[in-house]
Amino acid sequence: MQTLWDDVFVPLSEDEQRILSEIEAKLYETDPSLAKEVGSTTVYTAGLRSLRWATVGFVVGLIAMIATLSTSYWLAFVGFLVMLAAALVFERSARSLGKVSIDQLMQSVRANGTRSPFSEPAQRLRDRLKDDEEA
Repeated sequence: MQTLWDDVFVPLSEDEQRILSEIEAKLYETDPSLAKEVGSTTVYTAGLRSLRWATVGFVVGLIAMIATLSTSYWLAFVGFLVMLAAALVFERSARSLGKVSIDQLMQSVRANGTRSPFSEPAQRLRDRLKDDEEA
């Protein structure tokens, strides 16, 4: 059964691969910094950068709101507006990344050995429950 992707992703011929390799070599010769940037940038780089900045903005807004709440309600309100704007940017960035890219990000995090703060206690709880079932 042939799918839509079979029509879209056609393997390159040897001639096309050779031409693509020549273009890549010329790019490395003429502008190595651009070639390095293109090689290290992914589709998700901008979205992840926006998520990080939105998180920083939210924390800054929260700190500003808490710090100024006792002195000025207007400044605390400005801190709240910063938090709101950061939350909206975070939501929009997360939507632009989509479920597939977030799943890929989580797979890469798991592959790199980085674990969530809940993984070790969850594993201990699973082991304890398994031991209780066996006993």
